[in-house]
Amino acid sequence: MKRIIAIMMSALMAASVFTACGSSKTAESEAKSGAPSTAAPAGKKVTLDVVTSYGGDDGNRKAYETAFKSWEQKTGNTIKDSSGTGNEDWKVKVMNSFEVGSEPDVLFFFNGADSNKLVKNNKVVSIDEIRKQYPDYAKNMREDMLGASPVDGKNYSVPVNGYWESMFVNTKVLKDCGITVPVVGYTYDQFLKDCETIKNKGYTPIAASLAEVPNYWFEFLAYNYMSAKDFNTMPQAVGDASGKAWINGLKDMKTLFEKGYFPKNTNSTTDADTNNLMSQNKAAFMIDGSWKVGWFEENMKEDMDGDGKPDIENIDVAFPPVKGSTRLSTDYIGGISMGYFITTKAWNDPDKRDACVDFISHMTEDSVVSTFCSAGSISALKNGVTAPSTASPLVKKVNEMNKKVTGISAAVEDLMDNKSVRTPFFADVKNMVTGQLDITKAVGDVIAAQNAFVAQTSSKAS
Repeated sequence: MKRIIAIMMSALMAASVFTACGSSKTAESEAKSGAPSTAAPAGKKVTLDVVTSYGGDDGNRKAYETAFKSWEQKTGNTIKDSSGTGNEDWKVKVMNSFEVGSEPDVLFFFNGADSNKLVKNNKVVSIDEIRKQYPDYAKNMREDMLGASPVDGKNYSVPVNGYWESMFVNTKVLKDCGITVPVVGYTYDQFLKDCETIKNKGYTPIAASLAEVPNYWFEFLAYNYMSAKDFNTMPQAVGDASGKAWINGLKDMKTLFEKGYFPKNTNSTTDADTNNLMSQNKAAFMIDGSWKVGWFEENMKEDMDGDGKPDIENIDVAFPPVKGSTRLSTDYIGGISMGYFITTKAWNDPDKRDACVDFISHMTEDSVVSTFCSAGSISALKNGVTAPSTASPLVKKVNEMNKKVTGISAAVEDLMDNKSVRTPFFADVKNMVTGQLDITKAVGDVIAAQNAFVAQTSSKAS
């Protein structure tokens, strides 16, 4: 999925938690901010085996190389980098390395269920344990964003950046329709009213392909019936809270379809084509993720509308319309799913322990983390960072949006098995909105399919 590719990916947070990344800070400002010291460790010079998901095709590969090479130059230590692309094959290779005793010293890996086995088998060291000897370790990070392990609730990894999903807005289309750009508190009723106006003016209200990517609108429409605290829950029955939220959200999607607010060919068109509706100033609203910022920057850098400015000036970001009083209007979907672990093997090596701590402290200090967030992704930094003066107008707008976030929830689609559950479920959305498939039955079917997958997986494990 796009979000996994984009971040090599939650909990309720105060508004100050979320800031868009993109600028670097001077060493002096870092010191003033209370960021942990990354002074070069004294003693024997060592070589650290490091494995990350920043493989050759990762967008942050250059930032990663620059950061670890600066640490090598500063400390005299050496990094043996064995990074790869963070897909399923890579995960298997990482886990296999622990099985045969060839695990790295430092691992940049997923902090959720994927790392359960490492925690259960005592293969990685908790942050609490590290802080007994290095009390300032990861102190520049928000504790509630470190990604606690599902095994014991303890934090093991130090994060870098993450993803968000929210609503992109074409302000030129809205202006042509006499509509104000949505602000905090934008209601679903107002959204429906605006969509009707936009449609009557000859524009497409919602740029989305229900044939390829119905998931983003599904997430938020269902989110409107829950809260950031409990949304990321797989329903166990059509009548429980999650089941009802899914059904109601899908019914709202069906209504949007029936009202003609999606593209006329939404059930057959591609995601690429609906993206172009936004870039060509033909559609008003799009729900997508932080990875889409770069797409807009690349595809709207020219002045095609003749106003003397790059067309990206026409794109803004806003929180999706809120319905009811459960989800706050400033809650959105996102998360930070990966971070740096110190392996027990390295921790028990006196020659490597200091170096591991210093290396991760360097890779996660404010100025370094900011270089990994050029597209306005979220960070766990307490002080946050701001977009540089050279950032695109859209990144600056993202920065302002992220400062207002009150809560975040991971996407529920990531709870489903991809092949047997998620793919067929979303493929059927086009049938749900046309009435060919009963929505309640569809939700019941996906619950049954996921439960069957979990049972089968548990049986194999035992």
